[in-house]
Amino acid sequence: MTGDHQTLALVLFSVFIAVTLAITTWVSRRRRGSAEEFYAGGRLFSPLENGFAIAGDYMSAASFLGISGLIALFGYDGMLYLVGFLVAWLLVLFLVAELVRNCGRFTLADVVAARMRERPVRLAVGAASVTVSVLYLVAQMVGAGSLVSLLLGDAGAQARTWMVIGVGALMVFYVAFGGMRATTWIQIVKAVLLLGGALALTTLVVLRFHGDVNALLNTAAERSGHGKDFLAPGLKYGGDWTARLDFISLGLALVLGTGGLPHILSRFYTVPTARAARRSAVWAIGLIGGFYLMTVVLGFGAAAVLGSGAVRASNAAGNTAVPLLALDLGGGAGSTGGTVLFAVVAAVAFATILAVVAGLTLASSASVAHDLHASLRPRRTGEQGARRSEVAVARVAAVAVGAVAIGLALLARNLNVAFLVGLAFAVAASANLPALLYALFWRRFTTRGAVWSVYGGLIPALTLVALSPVVSGSPDALFPGRDFAVFPLANPGVVSIPLGFLMGWLGTVLSPEAADKARHAETEVRALTGAGAA
Repeated sequence: MTGDHQTLALVLFSVFIAVTLAITTWVSRRRRGSAEEFYAGGRLFSPLENGFAIAGDYMSAASFLGISGLIALFGYDGMLYLVGFLVAWLLVLFLVAELVRNCGRFTLADVVAARMRERPVRLAVGAASVTVSVLYLVAQMVGAGSLVSLLLGDAGAQARTWMVIGVGALMVFYVAFGGMRATTWIQIVKAVLLLGGALALTTLVVLRFHGDVNALLNTAAERSGHGKDFLAPGLKYGGDWTARLDFISLGLALVLGTGGLPHILSRFYTVPTARAARRSAVWAIGLIGGFYLMTVVLGFGAAAVLGSGAVRASNAAGNTAVPLLALDLGGGAGSTGGTVLFAVVAAVAFATILAVVAGLTLASSASVAHDLHASLRPRRTGEQGARRSEVAVARVAAVAVGAVAIGLALLARNLNVAFLVGLAFAVAASANLPALLYALFWRRFTTRGAVWSVYGGLIPALTLVALSPVVSGSPDALFPGRDFAVFPLANPGVVSIPLGFLMGWLGTVLSPEAADKARHAETEVRALTGAGAA
């Protein structure tokens, strides 16, 4: 990229960072320092505000950079990601949002442990939530590395490394000093910027082809190098049984994973009532659905305007398709319009990454402090002192989680960000969702069932990923020089998700203790009516 691109994009980066730092500083001066303020923003957000924040949390680098790149490279098969991402919200709306808001307080473990022995359940769900958040964080960090690599050209791996470290430092600052309130406002600002940027690019793509969608699709097919196969199923997930089974696994993970994502579920605690939580989900579905429709246009637009070969040449995983499309739509390299549009899109993508990592870091640090640390510490201090201790631990945990995510992102920098998010969804659907649904809807569910459900999905999912072509045995694996892959699928969901549900059932029927009927009745009334909810 030219010096003009770099300068303008860096200026816009700086403006967004300055605005978000100002929001964080302003919030840190106004907050009361309570756990409710840090974890849930005081439960003061309206459904519209929270809907924008949820959309901001969900529309990550995987959506803006990864899915568009996959569509540009694989056409129809690339769209399957966004179908799964969007359909998942029906599960959240009808089965999860309102009940989670009524049953929980700050984290997913609050819901599952409401009628169980708290310590083992909190340890299990907390460990799973941190794992999911770290995997999701890695995807965002990889997106940041791809973006700076495109922006700085030949600056090399060192620049990408420093960008990833810088994003990690910023997210720690947002969480440690601003908590949920600052993170939510950053998400709202980011959602508005992202929707505005996507709308502008979509409009330019449609105008380029004079509103003729058929011309757009046909041109994309011609320039993809695959002809009509580009618009038909099977380019990425067709062929042998392994590829088809991998698609089924991916679909299960995407559809079921959203209901187990800790950073999404924690958003429902930021509104005052369960009705507001449900309305937040409706707003989020509308915003996310509109964005994904625009993502389809951007993906096929990148294939039609640039050609799939040019997208792959810039980044083998397709993560830079949208910024390159913006450069061409603005007038091409060296033009003022191209420079401005490229810089704006790069800044919006950077804002997307920065906001999502802040939300993920907050969710994971909350799980460490509220679930893991709170379960292990001696119960000597009073309620107020314990809450203050939790907030302090959460701030320290933000630093530790950020460090782990940075290290893993540097290893996974050559993988597609949407694909990495698919792995996080698989772990969430395997470990968190079975325990959550059983706790909400199965009267006989016991503590052993909850613990077995979480570990019975989490351990197989992580083991299968470690033994898959994602880690070794392929040119774009984490360790391309090694080959210990014995599991043929890239996504473990088709195996690990049923195992999570099966182990939850098995642990319950083999449990020596009976379910506490009184606590279940209390939880059921609270879930359905909101009586006694925080």
